Amino acid sequence: MGTSSLPKDARRGLPSPWLQVLPLVLLLGGLALLASSDAFQALLHRVLDAAAPIIAEHPVRGAALFVLLSAVSAMLAFFSSALLLPVAIHAWGQALSALLLWVGWMVGGACAYGIARAWGRPVVRRLTSGRMLARYEARLSRHSSFGLVLLFQLAVPSEIPGYVLGLARYGLRRYLLVLAVAELPYAVGTVYLGASFLEQRTAVLLGLGVAGIVFGVWALHLLRKRLGA
Repeated sequence: MGTSSLPKDARRGLPSPWLQVLPLVLLLGGLALLASSDAFQALLHRVLDAAAPIIAEHPVRGAALFVLLSAVSAMLAFFSSALLLPVAIHAWGQALSALLLWVGWMVGGACAYGIARAWGRPVVRRLTSGRMLARYEARLSRHSSFGLVLLFQLAVPSEIPGYVLGLARYGLRRYLLVLAVAELPYAVGTVYLGASFLEQRTAVLLGLGVAGIVFGVWALHLLRKRLGA
């Protein structure tokens, strides 16, 4: 099959925004079903009530562990701190949970950047998708504009930008600023989504989820346009 018969997205080497929508829609639908299930919610709250005294006894260690796991989730595609989010919200409330999640993602992004800059491509390829890395590594450099890098951070999975920009030797201070600006709304939105799940506000859960999906598709579409040029 020649390249002329391939979809435009495949010829450019950039993923279509719509390829990422279906798994997210299915995930959102599953969350909505679980949120509306009284049996699941009863089981979840029993788990949360059992965890609450442990966290109350070790508040600093609990917060540090949550930040650490959030950092790992920002570095590795196969790991997620989402399962711990209900525990965090139940223990610390929405505002502090969002702050801890944001700090964790900042630490994870900074570590990914440092690993890529210090040890280079052979190590990075063991930690993230080589295909995703190749797609963006050739299109971003240390001279890329702040706006483009911010769009990149907003549009692609969080474990990718730190490695790509570390390999490109993009300025550390500029990267940390991009990271802080991009991850804050995601941290707040994720915590509100988790709170809606715990409180069985299915309509709010679906509304927030759809808004997040639409925003992600829009950001990736803009990124494709910028990089495709």
